[in-house]
Amino acid sequence: MVEPKHFDPVIDGMWRVVNESGGTAGRARIDGIHVCGKTGTVENYKGGVKQKNHSVFIAFAPMEDPKIAIAVFVENAGFGGTWAAPIASLMIEKYLKNSISNPEKEKRVLDAKLNKK
Repeated sequence: MVEPKHFDPVIDGMWRVVNESGGTAGRARIDGIHVCGKTGTVENYKGGVKQKNHSVFIAFAPMEDPKIAIAVFVENAGFGGTWAAPIASLMIEKYLKNSISNPEKEKRVLDAKLNKK
């Protein structure tokens, strides 16, 4: 069992990843919702040959009273903050607000050719 005293520093770190300058998940920010998350870039080898990395992001929101937790894994899409984080933020916002406030972010994700070989 993890002692509760360890939760606050982890939550704070996850909030910083999304909300502080230099955080790797700035594309996961949502106005009016405190999102906490962690990006990941998963190395990808096939038959010993390096392939394009996978994009990963795990998150929960809102920080103060979580209502949703999500994990997004996008194959061959690079860094976690590039694709998985904005996809997760769109899903979080749609779930919590039943709307999307950033049409540019939504268009970028919808127009992406993420399965291109």
